[in-house]
Amino acid sequence: MERMEARLGGEDIHPPTSIRKVAFASFIGSTVEWYDFFIYGTATALVFGQLFFPSANPLASTLAAFATFGVGFLFRPLGGAFFGHFGDRIGRKAMLVITLLVMGTATVLIGFLPTYAQVGVLAPVLLVTLRAIQGFSVGGEWAGGSLMVIEHAPPGRRGFYGAFPQIGPSAGTLLSAGVFAIVSALPEEQFLSWGWRIPFILSAIVVAVGLFIRLRIAESPIFERVKETRTEARMPIVDVFRAYGKNIVLIMGMRLAINTIYYGATVYALSYATEQLGIANSTMLTMILITAAIGFVSKPVYGAISDMIGRRPIYFAGAIVGALISFPFFWALETRSIILIFLAYVVAINVAHNLIDAIEASFYPELFGTRTRYSGAALGHQLGAAITGFTPLIAGALSAAGGWPLVAGYFTVACLVSVVCVYLATETFRKDIAEMESTEQQIAAEPRVQ
Repeated sequence: MERMEARLGGEDIHPPTSIRKVAFASFIGSTVEWYDFFIYGTATALVFGQLFFPSANPLASTLAAFATFGVGFLFRPLGGAFFGHFGDRIGRKAMLVITLLVMGTATVLIGFLPTYAQVGVLAPVLLVTLRAIQGFSVGGEWAGGSLMVIEHAPPGRRGFYGAFPQIGPSAGTLLSAGVFAIVSALPEEQFLSWGWRIPFILSAIVVAVGLFIRLRIAESPIFERVKETRTEARMPIVDVFRAYGKNIVLIMGMRLAINTIYYGATVYALSYATEQLGIANSTMLTMILITAAIGFVSKPVYGAISDMIGRRPIYFAGAIVGALISFPFFWALETRSIILIFLAYVVAINVAHNLIDAIEASFYPELFGTRTRYSGAALGHQLGAAITGFTPLIAGALSAAGGWPLVAGYFTVACLVSVVCVYLATETFRKDIAEMESTEQQIAAEPRVQ
């Protein structure tokens, strides 16, 4: 393995050419993981209700499909704990390779599943099982990819480079929505018979590409220094709660805004607009495609700005805009005006969501020390995801109970909770992440049990 020189002071942690390579590799790996995760969300909104949860009541079928979408989020904290432990004990790179393989296998297998009409109740059981495996894998991937970038990045540039793995979800959305836009143009009978399977099976190709690139990057130099000095955490999950329990809780709260906005707009709103408002699938998928493409530009810009003014102001702005756009977003949908819906999507996704999403990979890991950074970032991120993973299901139930105003109110409250949590969090953009913090030093100094 190529050995990287690291400094614990204020000089560049890694040569610029190498950080560009790492940023690109993290972007590709993140794209693969989120393509796999997002095609499930798109299929949930468009076909899974009919094929795996048939019912005389279309709303009941849709809600059941949304419930399986949420199952993946329940397993994400388990994946975060598992891969976080070994990522802090063994290394970041090995976990990234494993998560990619696990996710890719589960996704491809979904493309070959029999439907309810073919095997009965076994079909949804298999679907839920593979969704759980997807969630378990994603639970470890995000933190590993983020850490590889910011632990290689030069000081003062972590926000910019940390935005690159965050472009992965935009690219994954672009690919998943694009493939579904193509196959959904098939005659309905062919789409429901075999067309929906194509995006899942194609995952095998993107996984192979991602694996090739991910295997070619070096281990984090900061973590290598921890291994060399034999100061790695003995029980990362226990140590991180002892040293950083407050930060984990704050990240959970900060996650409410980002997931509620995103999955509300790309999963729930997709179903609501097509099934209840009669807007064409292709129109809504095009909206999602355009906003995903804009994310390629907006996220690095927001990340670079956070290197100048701090993470908290950027996060504040995103969460507040998310709260303010919730009601106008649904008003725009109700008008059925393509222009107004497009503007609403741009504000919700490219302003509110992207402001937050762009700095997650730098802000969250910076809240932890190197010894437990993988575990802390993964657990905070994925516990927050578990809370919000049922956003489409909750939104569907609220809509059935009292219409879209209840859904918009739910989104507003979630964003305001994130505002409070950001206020309570510590600013981190000038922090030296290579130094061992005082709490970590105390835990590391405790005698080891022989």
